[in-house]
Amino acid sequence: MTPDSADNGRATTYPVALRLAGRRVVVAGGGRIAARRVERLLAAGARVVLIAPRLAPALAERAAAGSIEWHQRGAEDADVRDAALCFAATDDVDVNTRIAAAARARGIPVQRADDAEASDFLVPALIERGPLQVSVSSDASAPSLTRRLRARLETLVPRAYGDLAALAGEFRGQVKTRVPRAERAEFWNAVFDGPIAEQVFAGRIEAARRELQAALAEAEPAKRATRGEVYLVGSGPGDPDLLTFRALRLMQRADVVLYDSLLPASILELVSPDAERIHVGKRASKHTLPQDQINALMVELAQAGRRVLRLKGGDPFVFGRGGEEIAELADAGIPFQIVPGITAANGCAAYAGIPLTHRDYAQSVTFVTGHLKQGELNLSWAELAQRGQTVVFFMGRRNLDTICARLIEHGLPADWPAAMVIDGTTARQRLIAATLSDLPARVAAERSTGAALLIVGEVVRLHERLGWFHPTAEY
Repeated sequence: MTPDSADNGRATTYPVALRLAGRRVVVAGGGRIAARRVERLLAAGARVVLIAPRLAPALAERAAAGSIEWHQRGAEDADVRDAALCFAATDDVDVNTRIAAAARARGIPVQRADDAEASDFLVPALIERGPLQVSVSSDASAPSLTRRLRARLETLVPRAYGDLAALAGEFRGQVKTRVPRAERAEFWNAVFDGPIAEQVFAGRIEAARRELQAALAEAEPAKRATRGEVYLVGSGPGDPDLLTFRALRLMQRADVVLYDSLLPASILELVSPDAERIHVGKRASKHTLPQDQINALMVELAQAGRRVLRLKGGDPFVFGRGGEEIAELADAGIPFQIVPGITAANGCAAYAGIPLTHRDYAQSVTFVTGHLKQGELNLSWAELAQRGQTVVFFMGRRNLDTICARLIEHGLPADWPAAMVIDGTTARQRLIAATLSDLPARVAAERSTGAALLIVGEVVRLHERLGWFHPTAEY
């Protein structure tokens, strides 16, 4: 590391992707590390020359199949001649030092498996999706962190991106010929951000190919780029890790996002930094915008050619008024996509260690809204106050006294288990497990203002044995 890099913390390597098809690459060593290098080199089309007295089983198979040229002996200085690259991957430091010196004397870049600092280049962790490659390197500072980040990225990059890259490669030459240079970026943006990409992600490659051919025939990318669309996305109960791949992808694509008050900042931060953010409220009857104005705003923005992300907590079709919003979009002829999210009921119950159904305690589960309607909770209390089931009340904190009292009035015992999960799935999660008779007082004493979910049923008792999520943050 140079003094400059030590001062500013920046990497001192320059990332490149080498074309090695048909070129001679020398690998000294026949063990596990050499096997990893050989597999990737063969995938790149390199002509691999392997120097080693013995081979790991995977390399022996390659040698027997004639995929590699194997010299069964120790590595010699002359082996590196005419090589495009050299890998010193033996378990002998002296041999690696000697082979590396011989390669450098001939101007051949070398990588030592035993000494990153003495290497001319590093081998990054790689995520591959067909022709698409994402590499991760820490400049040899933290290899374990690099591997962890690679594993994380593996879960965030759908394999369909490889199909999309391959499809783009099929048409790249035609686009260069038929689309003016100044308009190509706009053309490809329309492909990658529009219905063609969605066809690929849905596995309909042939349909995507036909649409791309049609778009190329029209050669009018500006018209396609101005087509508006709405993404109705459920963000789950709070933990960003519970977002779906599709939700993340559309969050990065949006031009403008309409979000509610209860949406965690950690989720909003995952939206494209270039997207305009519009807070539309919707918190316990305190709305920055009434629902009809939110609907109208989505239509207006989409008609102006913008990609609109309507980001909602939980699942948009479970007490999220998603049906009302897409009905207006459908009436206006606005294309839309719906991405379900993990409901607050599923997410909060799981993180609290409370199974919503259990063979011994609850054979059914009912989701109920705890909102008042015209001053009264107009619910089927006799049906809700039954044993052998779990009842989950969304938005039930404000009317908790009434809910608990009605359930007792209609037959449930006063000591029937009930729990309030506050800010479920997040580092602020609170679980107040009690009974119908004492839960209201326990919740009032908590003085928390976070999003709350009420769970009623014998399954609540299981949290003591099944609880696994124990936040340690201080508040």
